[in-house]
Amino acid sequence: MADRYGQDVLSGDWRRPAKGRAVPLAAESGLVVEDVETGWVGAVVRVEKAGGAHVVHLEDRHGRLRAFRLGPGFHVDGRPVTLVPPRPAGADRLAAHRGAASRTASGSRAVRGARARVARGSRLYVEGRHDAELVEKVWGDDLRVEGVVVEMLDGVDDLAAVIREVQPDAEHRMGVLVDHLVPGSKESRVVDEARRVRPYAEHVLVVGHPYVDVWQSVKPQRLGMDAWPVVPRGTEWKHGICDHLGWPHETQADVARAWKRILGSVDSWTDLEPELLGRVEELIDFVTAPR
Repeated sequence: MADRYGQDVLSGDWRRPAKGRAVPLAAESGLVVEDVETGWVGAVVRVEKAGGAHVVHLEDRHGRLRAFRLGPGFHVDGRPVTLVPPRPAGADRLAAHRGAASRTASGSRAVRGARARVARGSRLYVEGRHDAELVEKVWGDDLRVEGVVVEMLDGVDDLAAVIREVQPDAEHRMGVLVDHLVPGSKESRVVDEARRVRPYAEHVLVVGHPYVDVWQSVKPQRLGMDAWPVVPRGTEWKHGICDHLGWPHETQADVARAWKRILGSVDSWTDLEPELLGRVEELIDFVTAPR
């Protein structure tokens, strides 16, 4: 039925300007705006605080500068805007940092306030202290949530005997990370034997990375190198690396300090090579999978 009185002129947003309401817009450098009152058109050069108020400086196409008080009264592409101060230079970095803080060093979503889980029977085994320290630094938060303990083997020369001693089963799985696991190496022969140990084979997963030592799994750029150097035969590998980097290596304490410097260059998974990342993730999945 027709409304004999016509449409209510006060219904809806009757105060809305023809060009729309002004929206807030950061006065970023280079933004071209028009001052509605004077018609001045110019690009934002800078924003500063003067006399308790923010002032925006606009440069027109002739290179002339003029200052205006920040706030309403501007147009951008014909639309009304309210100019507001730009974000501080470090705001984006801070936001990125806060976002990163919600992730663990391994890239997993952080679980805030979670207590460490009671340790599982399953274990993750690595060759030595340096491997264990690197895994702890990058995956430590994840392992505590999952209740996975990392144990050191002090080498894998007798890995088959370790498996027989542990006697892994469905509730006590073994995930083993091996250095320099490449075809034809001593490590490959040791692992082949370990994988055939019965009746435990189905409860053991042995994987490895191709690097001579876990040091090499750290991206060389983190230490100012394009690539890890090739150490001549007959030279102890870690000594050769320290010599290349100009670090002392006469004593075991020197080598330990060198490792601390390398470990200190690692903040997260992004500092490690994918050949190590994939293998550690595979082992964690194996020892935490349901029966």
